[in-house]
Amino acid sequence: MTRAAVVLMAYGSPDRIADVPAYYADIRGGRPIDPDRLDELVERYRRLGIEEENPLNRITEETRAALQRDLEIPVFTGMRHWRPRIAEAAERALEGRARTIVGLVLAPHYSRMSIGTYRRLLEEAVAGRAGLAFVESWGDDAPFVALLAERIRGTHSHVVFTAHSLPARILADGDPYQDQLLETSRLVANGAGVSDWSFSYQSESATGEPWLGPDILDHLGGLHASGVRDVLLCPIGFVADHLEIRWDLDTEARERAGELGVRLARIEMPNADAAFIAVLAGLVRRALPVPSEA
Repeated sequence: MTRAAVVLMAYGSPDRIADVPAYYADIRGGRPIDPDRLDELVERYRRLGIEEENPLNRITEETRAALQRDLEIPVFTGMRHWRPRIAEAAERALEGRARTIVGLVLAPHYSRMSIGTYRRLLEEAVAGRAGLAFVESWGDDAPFVALLAERIRGTHSHVVFTAHSLPARILADGDPYQDQLLETSRLVANGAGVSDWSFSYQSESATGEPWLGPDILDHLGGLHASGVRDVLLCPIGFVADHLEIRWDLDTEARERAGELGVRLARIEMPNADAAFIAVLAGLVRRALPVPSEA
């Protein structure tokens, strides 16, 4: 009898371009949909060449399968805004008679708006039918820090660490998100021996309220004004090549850098790299106080 299983969680991404309207409606959660915003999102996927297959979903499955092989316990993918849902993943784990479920989100830093929501959804799905070991944050995990440090070590460029922005009101509530992001940036820079670095946010949504900044596009302008001409982007809040990487950084930020005359590159994302799978496996093993097999 299997005693433990993992629910590996992510935000979710549509399988193909025809799914974008349903995906966007799910994100909106019943709130009104701006047709222009939807058209813009569809066009972004189209420009990235995503028509009948989304490479992010393939990367997520590769990550799940590799983690399962490493741990030798079942690993189920659960998405916040797409299929399979977090509740579906939890049910599959329970059907396999898991006594302990480890919840792990493919996002290293805690915010009540993000990781807190994943935890609530998983707790509701498990509903006390198994023990739950939830990994709330891992941005300061030594193997994860080492993995990112290796990707920037030896660079002569100014390094900009990036992460998804959130509404600025979270700071008034004492949310640890920003502090954790800055700590990861510091640890990675120190681990790589890099002193020339800064931090900025990306992927702000148009909600009509202030979001955490500076945004990467504005930040590039500020760096250019201070004399910086060579930038290496190091996303620390993302672990895979998805829309926020391929569009916000590889498209919009690259276009902005071109306008400014700034050379721009970014690190290779962890994706399903063996070193990253080892990071995730270590997090799960530390969350489990007992052997995983009966």
